[in-house]
Amino acid sequence: MSLRPTLDFLLYDWLGAERLNQRERFADHNRETFDAVLDTCERIAREKFAPFNRLVDTQEPQFDGEKVILPQATHDARLAYAESGMLSAAQDDDIGGMQLPFLVESAANTFFAKASISIGSNLLTTGNANLLMAHGTELQKQVFALNEFNGRFTGTMCLSEPQAGSSLSDVVTRAVPDGDGHETDPLGPRYRLTGNKMWISSGDHELAENIVHLVLAKIPGADGKPVPGVKGISLFIVPKHLVDTDGRLTGERNDVALAGLNHKLGWRGTTNTLLNFGEGKYPVRGGAGAIGYLVGKPGEGLRCMFHMMNEARIAIGMAATMLGYAGYEASLDYAKNRPQGRPMGAAGKDPAQPQVRIIEHADVKRMLLAQKSYSEGALALALYGARLIDEQHTGTPEAADEARLLLEVLTPIIKSWPSEFCLEANSLAIQIHGGYGYTRDFAVEQYWRDNRLNMIHEGTHGIQAMDLLGRKVLMENGRGLQLLAARINATIERAIQVPDLAAHANALGQALQAVGAATKAAWATANPTEALANAVPYMQAFGHTVLAWVWLDVALVAHAAAASPARQGRLAAARYFFHYELPRIGAWLQVVRERDLTCAELPDDAF
Repeated sequence: MSLRPTLDFLLYDWLGAERLNQRERFADHNRETFDAVLDTCERIAREKFAPFNRLVDTQEPQFDGEKVILPQATHDARLAYAESGMLSAAQDDDIGGMQLPFLVESAANTFFAKASISIGSNLLTTGNANLLMAHGTELQKQVFALNEFNGRFTGTMCLSEPQAGSSLSDVVTRAVPDGDGHETDPLGPRYRLTGNKMWISSGDHELAENIVHLVLAKIPGADGKPVPGVKGISLFIVPKHLVDTDGRLTGERNDVALAGLNHKLGWRGTTNTLLNFGEGKYPVRGGAGAIGYLVGKPGEGLRCMFHMMNEARIAIGMAATMLGYAGYEASLDYAKNRPQGRPMGAAGKDPAQPQVRIIEHADVKRMLLAQKSYSEGALALALYGARLIDEQHTGTPEAADEARLLLEVLTPIIKSWPSEFCLEANSLAIQIHGGYGYTRDFAVEQYWRDNRLNMIHEGTHGIQAMDLLGRKVLMENGRGLQLLAARINATIERAIQVPDLAAHANALGQALQAVGAATKAAWATANPTEALANAVPYMQAFGHTVLAWVWLDVALVAHAAAASPARQGRLAAARYFFHYELPRIGAWLQVVRERDLTCAELPDDAF
């Protein structure tokens, strides 16, 4: 089994990627150029990433006191990725990009995520550069963003702190103006930063000439004290090595010091760091603290950073999806080749009869279908999100606005649903392998470990759930939820005309009504404590409803296709999701609808 036929079906048959070529921005592209990009990325992932996935898991980054040491395979893989042009694939031609649709870029990047998520985690560099293209000055774009796109520099985002975790209002990293004339620095208003940042992926390494840290810090208010809450948070470019206005390294190290490496359950090939800013290990001339350049306006750091955070959340959802898909592929191959047991019935009791392959057992088929429905459904959802981004940037004003709002509502689902259910797919992949699944002789245990991090990466499960129920479904008077419901209903209306899909269409209609009723019931008292007490069950039910919609929409296209094993498999996965998964939303929505406070009201000492 290969990922490519599934991608081709979703891209061309379902989402109609070729129609994007009719838009001016993508006019130089066609199916042939899209396929060439996919071919190149598939080859690089196969040659430079996949063979070393186990290596980078066992040979973790090491710090020798001065620099981080990574396997040569990581250097080679990153170089091959940078030289492919994928770092700037969606950027304008005149800055070295390909002007690819984001949909095609996302599809091409799936090969790297599936081959080795630890090596393939270039998402922060692209996200960092995209943020600067949106919010930076012209010189900041030229010096930092373009050098990230061409591979000279890499990028990070530095949000969390040891004492604050996900609570960004509690960050204590400070930024103070760097003396007289700080506002006239060509690279942006210049500040000195002091503080500590934790869980910084790719925070230190020797993979590139420079590392561009985007750092959240608080600027003092008029009274000289930090402004409380998130209003005082600003965003700064803090390069590892100082540069001139042409992007050349000056030879002076900025005061950004690696305090230690975090050794994690998964993603072990990616350097994860604790960084100290302005501690004095690398003193910079003219004062104490690390030099940083303000991005955007003072106090608008979170608004700017959300540009990168939302992009990273979608990328994490895709990473979780591809880890689930990789486990599905591995367990499918194992099930087709592992003989064990005999058929049910009288003949199965005869030990003289030959064993059957485990894929012939109904329960193994159940576990494979679950994995297929989770991973392929999540892939379709993530690509649909990418298609919305293209619509947002190149559609008519009305279509772009609808795409923006739909993406706001769907982003928590795109991030969190695969992080939960493709992790479950990885668990089922281990189960299919039996005892072998727990050993390092097979890849499925690593896929599970790597995927377990994604429920925490870029905003925990609970944070995403509160964002969905507490903000996204309410924003603009619920218009985003109404837009989504309209699209779901449009699919239902088409599917109900197809006898083989009519029952699924009716089930989805009932699920949509149940989600809508639960949303209203949760906020009936307008009390956030009551409404959000069961935000995670709400997100699970909401996500399952969205995935059922995706599967029904995919099934409509598959149903109209010529008979083939792939068509049969897609329709079976859709049927599985409607029969085994969608009915689960009842229990989740019940506690939401009743505003059950079992969890919220239990006193600490009762535990």
